[in-house]
Formats: sequence, C-alpha cells, structure tokens
Amino acid sequence: MYFAALLARTEDGWEASDTELDDVETLADLADLAREAAADEGETVLVFIEQEDAWFGIVRVDGEDDPRVYVSNAAAAARSSYGEILTSELLGDDDPDSELDELERLTALDGTEDGEPEHASGEDEDDASAGSAGIAPAGPLGEGRILADLGLSERELLAVTEDALGEIADAIGASDILEAVR
Repeated sequence: MYFAALLARTEDGWEASDTELDDVETLADLADLAREAAADEGETVLVFIEQEDAWFGIVRVDGEDDPRVYVSNAAAAARSSYGEILTSELLGDDDPDSELDELERLTALDGTEDGEPEHASGEDEDDASAGSAGIAPAGPLGEGRILADLGLSERELLAVTEDALGEIADAIGASDILEAVR
C-alpha cells in the first residue's frame, strides 16, 4: 500500500494534501501534479511517497525547475510501480526509444518460429540487456541534499528511522500538516 502527500510551501507555512497517483506514469506527470498543488508559481512543492515502510521517496519541484529526487532504498523502490518511476529517472533508464526497442525485440521474426534454437550463440538475451540497464542499489539514491535548505541535512536524511516521513516533516516544520493528511 502506498501513501502519497503533497506539501506546498507558502508564505504562511506548509499546506498539505493527500493525493492519488493513479494517473501518474512518469516523473514529468508527478512534477505537473506538484506544480498544480502550488498556490503561487515558483513555490516549492514536495511530493512524499512511501510504500509500507519498505522505501520512501521525495520529489522536490521548485517552480518550473526540473524535479529533484531522493529515494531511501532504490532496490526496493525499483520493484514497485511508483518507485520505478523515480529510480528509472535517477538511473537514466527513461529512454523513450527503449520501449520501442523492447517491442521490436519481442516481435522480430528471427527464425525461432521454425524450430531453430532460440539462442544459437549461447548468450542469454536478458543477461545482455541487463548489462546496459542501470541496476538500483540496495540503499539511498538521488540527491541527498534535497532538503538541506529547508532544515534537514543529508546526514540527517540518511539517519531517519521507522517513521521517516514524520521525521522529515518534523525537521522542515510540517509535521502537524502532514499528520492531518495521513
């Protein structure tokens, strides 16, 4: 189960709202969702995503700047739908042509339909493609200083424990707001 919330920084402090990620398929979709939550253009918006204490991710959107991303455990996140959105961006696996290449590979007529051996060279095609794809580490990935200017250093971010999002919200002065949407 996922928990997702948007925290928008305003002149009066933080405003939070829970959000549905059903229509989010890319990091760009997530950034657009964050920008829509901002009351004024240029405001900082944080997207918190957590999956059952297995991993959490933070996406920071400052106005029209590119989103910045941090994931607590990239290997765990990469195995989930929303985490894969974040880790693929961080690992550079978001090549729009890769989906087409995969489709071409699956539909190519290579003689195997006539009973020829599938891998005449002995090399497993999955092993060959795995070498070119980024492997998500079993640990943090992304920009560790994502919240440094808001009061949470990289060292403190790496040290968060069981209630990671609660500790983060407390450090940036948004704990009451986050609890309201949890």
